[in-house]
Amino acid sequence: MSTTLNDGYYEVVWPRSPRQMKKQALAPRLETLEGKTIAQLWDYLFQGDKVFDALEEGLKARYPGVRFISWREFGNTHGKEERSLVADLPRRLRELRVDAVISGMGC
Repeated sequence: MSTTLNDGYYEVVWPRSPRQMKKQALAPRLETLEGKTIAQLWDYLFQGDKVFDALEEGLKARYPGVRFISWREFGNTHGKEERSLVADLPRRLRELRVDAVISGMGC
């Protein structure tokens, strides 16, 4: 049996890999949702259709003139077309003049 003396010093390896993405500043928050256009994105899991109905009702009561673009307009954000849908999303949001997005997902 061999023993190695290391005087209490051990090699240490950090379990994380180097960061792959650089941090980016967050988009500025909207001061209000009044008069804004909000897109709804959903992955068709859980009960997003019911959740979005409840959110719309509550937000319309609180912020006059808020407008919603339904999740039906965008399609399933987790389906077989996910890659192309997400890639095209920035263009679609600009085209529809969207101010904010609510992205719903079920687990």
